[in-house]
Amino acid sequence: MKNQLKGAIFDADGTLLDSMYLWDALGNAYLNSRGITPRADLNAVLETLSLPEAAEYFRAKYGVKESAEEIIRGINRIIFCGYRDTVPLKPGVVKVLNSFSHMGIPMCVATSTDRPLIEAAFARNGILKYFQKIITCTEAGTSKRESKIYFLAADTLGTSPEDTWVFEDAYFAAQTAKNAGFHLAGILDPSEKNQEKLAEISDIYLHSWDEWEE
Repeated sequence: MKNQLKGAIFDADGTLLDSMYLWDALGNAYLNSRGITPRADLNAVLETLSLPEAAEYFRAKYGVKESAEEIIRGINRIIFCGYRDTVPLKPGVVKVLNSFSHMGIPMCVATSTDRPLIEAAFARNGILKYFQKIITCTEAGTSKRESKIYFLAADTLGTSPEDTWVFEDAYFAAQTAKNAGFHLAGILDPSEKNQEKLAEISDIYLHSWDEWEE
């Protein structure tokens, strides 16, 4: 099946970047930066909230005095600094990207995360050069619950879905790509709760990038 690899579309967070820890700790980091001790249930609450909703929650439940807009800016600063300064690649990523590059396989990124964060992390880790384009859900006006971003990525690569592999760690996004006719490589990330379902729908399921063999 790998002989049908003529183009590669990569998710970023949890797939190329070992970054999910940053999002999991974000609420705690923000409140700590304001000298506020978070309650034990904070992460469970924030899981279901958008960023504006989280800002209002901090105001209502933790007495944060800043406006919702100021809170969001503060949270975004924490996120950006994390991507710029600390977020690492997953082990084995560079080897795979190098291999694809030497084989002449075009690559791009399809991500739900905003461009400045991804570009900052990729630049520091030296992998921006591998990708023809980074496509974000925000810029594409879509989410990964729709196949649009994967078709846009395939158009960028000049490949058809049946000749293109999508690399994803999130089950819902992987399911979208699979249903759209792409080959699917599922990537293990501890943040994904539906590992068994991801493995079931994947053409190849990788516990680490070191398991990928040409």
